[in-house]
Amino acid sequence: MNVRKIMVTELVTLHVDEELSLASDIMNLARIRHLPIVEGERLVGIISQRDLFRASLASVMGHDYAETRDHLKSVAIRDAMVKEVITVGPDTDI
Repeated sequence: MNVRKIMVTELVTLHVDEELSLASDIMNLARIRHLPIVEGERLVGIISQRDLFRASLASVMGHDYAETRDHLKSVAIRDAMVKEVITVGPDTDI
């Protein structure tokens, strides 16, 4: 079996300059844990729920939801995403 048989072809992506709060909203609404990050048509990173958690926790310990949300609005995805993304082609064997 190869990757093509299980891969998703209609992806939800975000631009590298979007706010972390948007990534959080999309992940919660779509019930997904990872989002590819693009600049133009090029994949430049990936953001996960764990990355959002780290970004929130780092500066909002002891704050309520509204304060955490405000913080996420002030951080660009580029500052929290993983930049070294490992990819494989659709014909790669699993």
